[in-house]
Order: sequence, then C-alpha cells, then structure tokens
Amino acid sequence: MADETFRSGYISIIGRPNVGKSTLLNLLVGKKIAIITEKPQTTRNRILGVKNLPSAQMIFLDTPGIHKPSKMMNKIMVKTALNATSDMDIVVFMAEVRKKIHPEDLFILKNLGRVKAPVVLVMNKCDILPKHSDIDIKELTQRYQSLLEFTKTFWISALLGTSVDDMVTSLVEMLPEGPQYFPDGMTTDLSEEFVLSEIVREKAMILTRQELPYSTGVIVEQIKEVGDDEKKHVRIHATIYVERKSHKMMVIGKGGKMLKEIGTLARKEMEAMLGIKVFLDLFVKVKEKWTENEAMLRRMHI
Repeated sequence: MADETFRSGYISIIGRPNVGKSTLLNLLVGKKIAIITEKPQTTRNRILGVKNLPSAQMIFLDTPGIHKPSKMMNKIMVKTALNATSDMDIVVFMAEVRKKIHPEDLFILKNLGRVKAPVVLVMNKCDILPKHSDIDIKELTQRYQSLLEFTKTFWISALLGTSVDDMVTSLVEMLPEGPQYFPDGMTTDLSEEFVLSEIVREKAMILTRQELPYSTGVIVEQIKEVGDDEKKHVRIHATIYVERKSHKMMVIGKGGKMLKEIGTLARKEMEAMLGIKVFLDLFVKVKEKWTENEAMLRRMHI
C-alpha cells in the first residue's frame, strides 16, 4: 500500500547576499514572489513562499542576505534573517560555488551552530563549474562540513533548475507529518501592495544599474479599480523614496526618461500579475536618512 502520509513544515533559506536565495524561492514556488537583481541586499524582508505537492506542503522563508550591518535598516534585515532560523523544521544554508569560503559564510555558520533544526547545505551556481576546473567539489564540501555538521548536501543551479527536484524530494522526506497550513493555490502571504511596490523597486534597481544606491524604497500609496466591465482598469499610485537629491535625478533621468522606463516595465509586469490593464503613476521623493527612520521602515514592511 502506498504511503499516504502528508508532510508539512517550515523551511528557512539563509545565506549571504546575492547567493541566489530569491531565485531558488521563485523556482520552488513556480511564480515570481521575490525580486531579483544583480545588486546585493536586494531582499529586505522575510518572504514566505508555499510549494504544494500531492503529499506535502513546503513553506519556505526567503530571508535578507546576512552581512555586517551598519544602518538601522541593515541591522533589522540581519536580525530578520537570523530570527528565521528559530522554530524551523529545516534550515537551508545556501552558499555559492567559489574556491574559498566567504568570510560572511563563516559568520553565518557560527550562528547556525545554535540551531536545533536539521541544517542542509545547498551549494548554488554549479552551472559555473565547467569554467572553474580548479574547484574541487569534494574538497569544498568537506571544508564546509568541517565547520558545521550538515544533515545533507546538495549541489544545484537555481538559475537552470539543475538538481532542484532531487533536493525537493529529499527535503520532503525530512519534513514531519503535519497538516496543510495554507489552502491550495496560495503561494505567499505577501500583501498585494507589497508585491507591487517590490516590482517598482526591482525595475528602478535594474535600470539604474550600479548608479543608484540600494537605499531606495517604494511605497504603494493607493490601488483603485475604476471603470465599467468593458473598460475596467486599476490605477496605482506609488512613491519612490531616495535619500539624496542626486539620487532623485538618477531615478527621474534626463527629461523624465528613466522614470518613464521604470514605469513602463513595472506596469507590464503588474498587468501580467493582476490580469487587468494598469495605469501606474510614479512619484519620486527625497527623504533624508529614511533607512534610519523607524516609521518609514515600518511603512516599507522592513
């Protein structure tokens, strides 16, 4: 007789900035719920993603990259990430393939020594291995294992999906028997406003490349459905917050060109997400040291 046991549980994904945690979460859930850019510290919040399987429900928590914090915002981000290791059924420590262990990985591993849940090692970006013949997989794994006793080790490519299905199968086997915590079809607990604001922030970060500091925030001020059935659309008002006037000029661009491009890309993704025509009104405001302002951080759910 087939095993009809239903398994469920919470799985925290932690690691230093830019190792691919958000890419993995989006792949696992099957839709984009976490924004992705080449800039470190893109994820600022605890992002919950639900993966429903016939005999299991996996609840993943993507966390901000753990790094040495300076500003209040960064300190909150790191605290959020470290707190996400508490009361978990499994903790996934995600690192990237590189010849030497990163100092920030050492800091994280030191903190993971106190975790009661089983900790698995996920080495991401294995798709780059053909270009780096000097990386010995076995030796690198042993070095990590010497720092912390991992329950299991997986070598994957979150970008290409390589070996991710095998990892999921193993993680399900590690989960305890449990109920279905979230209904079918639910993939995240994030509010619509938050997801829409993150879409705008992602486009601003991507289009401005390295010019705009990561201390850029977005608040969706209003979402309003207007029009009749034939011409129904959603009007969204969002404000992009920066800390300096020079940053504001970067976001607006010459003749407003940059802001228009940000709005166009964001609007298209919003329409795909909402399934309805979107009119997006974007504004840019300077709020000095907003990353040190508790009220502003709360408004941005940080």
